[in-house]
Amino acid sequence: MKIEEKNCVVGIEYELTEAGGSEIIDSNKGGAPLEFITGKGHIIPGLESQLIGMGKGESSSVTVKASDAYGDLNPEAIQLLPKEQFEGIDLNEGMVLHGQGEDGQMVQVTVKSFDDNGVTVDFNHPLAGKDLLFNVTIADVREATVDEALSGQVACCDDHSEGSCCGGGHCH
Repeated sequence: MKIEEKNCVVGIEYELTEAGGSEIIDSNKGGAPLEFITGKGHIIPGLESQLIGMGKGESSSVTVKASDAYGDLNPEAIQLLPKEQFEGIDLNEGMVLHGQGEDGQMVQVTVKSFDDNGVTVDFNHPLAGKDLLFNVTIADVREATVDEALSGQVACCDDHSEGSCCGGGHCH
């Protein structure tokens, strides 16, 4: 079975580096495959679109431009905040902090600099503005069940026999 644009459950092994670089940013090699359902926005669009048409066992090096990954750097996402908002935190340049945004969602910021008056933080994703290279192997491909297609979540079951809801796959 080949990966289709919608409602395929896909498991991938990957290694991520910045395009042109050699430092591994993220990897699940040797661990459980990353599972997602195509067409649901679970992974970055530039990676998903390049996996369409691949089948189980196939490997590829996939370059994803920043605009199709975590977006371009947004200068407006770098802000100076009052130092009082960081009371009790031992600040270091480059440290990543997690908090709650105005809309209640979790946000991640990187401390760019600070002084006695304020803290300059960057709300951009740490990989924003970077072209990425994924070395990907398709570990599994199957059609999503009706429940998975409706819920957008990969189902998990205890029956791993061929023809079960997991199609012989493994749950995490």
